[in-house]
Amino acid sequence: MKFILKFLIIAITVSGLQSCALIGAAGLTSQGQPTKKVDGDLMSTTANSQVNVDHSEWDALLKKHVNKAGFVDYKGFKNDRAALDSYLNTLQSYKPNSNWSVQELLAYYINTYNAYTVDLILRNYPTNSIQDINGAFTNAFIPIDGSMLSLGSLENGVLRKMNEPRIHFAINCASYSCPKLLDEAYTAGKINEQLDLVTNEFINSDKNEISENAPKLSKIFSFYTKDFEPNLAEYINKYSDTKINPNAEITFKEYNWDLNEQ
Repeated sequence: MKFILKFLIIAITVSGLQSCALIGAAGLTSQGQPTKKVDGDLMSTTANSQVNVDHSEWDALLKKHVNKAGFVDYKGFKNDRAALDSYLNTLQSYKPNSNWSVQELLAYYINTYNAYTVDLILRNYPTNSIQDINGAFTNAFIPIDGSMLSLGSLENGVLRKMNEPRIHFAINCASYSCPKLLDEAYTAGKINEQLDLVTNEFINSDKNEISENAPKLSKIFSFYTKDFEPNLAEYINKYSDTKINPNAEITFKEYNWDLNEQ
């Protein structure tokens, strides 16, 4: 009986790794990818980097196949598979290093995460949810400078180490409750404004039910509470049209993993 119980606990834990919450606690590594921490206020600029990455192919695809609400035309993407593959090859041609600015690194890693998420969905399309794909967040299929990373590694081992919590509203896990996929590529020249835009839009969207005394927030804020320290309510209040009282009890909404398809 004890063996069966232990087996069930292990099975539930492994299955749970498909959720952002447990992946965030999994300690997935960066595979040696360079990171830099945002120090103070992030400024948008292309002038302080050895390399300026060209994301124009991705930008054109997003403008074509993602609507303003962030829903994705995966059938359209599938028809443009050659263009997506060309952009993925472009990403692979770059080798991030310490001479890249924090702005270039952020834009590169965010776009890489989002483009390979679309790639993953297309390789398993049609699908109702990214959670139906075995190892979606844990299988290493993203090539960066000779290493293979998973979506979980890229998020938790790289992006979360850069001291920029707004990345949580920029990366998209192809699900309804995720922050929307922005209909343009992130670039070093606009990165701060883009991160502010998606953070503001997400916090004030129906993904949250914000009130003064009984706010019900997206589970993203539960999955990654540590990234919004020292005070979650204060962080929300920087962007929210409705301000949360300091003593309010915060609860969290159920997460909808349905595919974010148009």
